Amino acid sequence: MFIVFLRFGADKDRAQSFMDGHKAWIKQGFDDGVFLLAGSLQPAAGGTILAHKTTLADLTDRVNADPFVAENVVVPEILEVAPSMTAAPLAFLTR
Repeated sequence: MFIVFLRFGADKDRAQSFMDGHKAWIKQGFDDGVFLLAGSLQPAAGGTILAHKTTLADLTDRVNADPFVAENVVVPEILEVAPSMTAAPLAFLTR
């Protein structure tokens, strides 16, 4: 499982120009079954994504394809997590 942080960079003011492409990129991640959660970092610091069923290399490629990343609107950070205990609805993450 991975946690992806997309923190706004110096070009944060350009986000609106690439929002449609970014939203389509997020939708594709959900459609592909890789993204489990996407949301905003508060207060207005960027975004975060919870991902699974992928490798670090493939996720890195996917993240680099995000228009926000490609256009330097956000700076990505990917953290790999090996869940050992979850609440019952999230038990699939430990398999």
